[in-house]
Amino acid sequence: MSVRVLLADDHGAVRAGLRALLDRAEGIEVVGEAADGQAAVLNARALRPDVVLMDVRMPVVDGVDATGQIVAERTAAVLVLTTFDEDEVVLSAIRAGAAGFLLKTAEAPELVSAVRRVAAGEGVVAPEVTRRVFRELASAARPAAPGGPAAAAESAVVQLARLTGRELEVLAHLGRGASNGQVAVALAISEATAKTHVSRILGKLGVHSRTQAALVARDAGLT
Repeated sequence: MSVRVLLADDHGAVRAGLRALLDRAEGIEVVGEAADGQAAVLNARALRPDVVLMDVRMPVVDGVDATGQIVAERTAAVLVLTTFDEDEVVLSAIRAGAAGFLLKTAEAPELVSAVRRVAAGEGVVAPEVTRRVFRELASAARPAAPGGPAAAAESAVVQLARLTGRELEVLAHLGRGASNGQVAVALAISEATAKTHVSRILGKLGVHSRTQAALVARDAGLT
């Protein structure tokens, strides 16, 4: 079946370019467009796309707030488009539950691959900003735990205690940015089983995306 995509960007020319690019990709169908964040939320509810390709700078409701609403309602996975100098926006999008983020300067094959990966339940992080963003996430994404480092460490232990041994292994691979296929190969399990483990991990940790789970893994020293 085709991957159904909703385009959310306030510039008509950008939406037209994205539509033209994705319409040429096999197995991807653009099912709708939105010129602001509120329209993106409403269209996601109505159209139930697999992926919303979300700009972050939009009128009425910005892309980060729209991402949070769409993720909370579970109407679609969100792939955020950003620029290199918007680290704080990227951090906010990850906290809101975005499945990943991609630079607007990404080449066509990278964009198509990212859409397919997000639709398959995987996370996508633009390689140009991965290290920079995760460094800031480690220090800024989580509020400081009362009691300092010892309390923070204890909090991480409590989170990980909810996971089985196999789930801990999967989480460690998520922290290294592994896809479901890579996890499956590394642990000698099927890709379907890897996907099931990832879903259970997200539920047990109370996070919305693989990127957030990767943060937990890094904070806990699993990578």
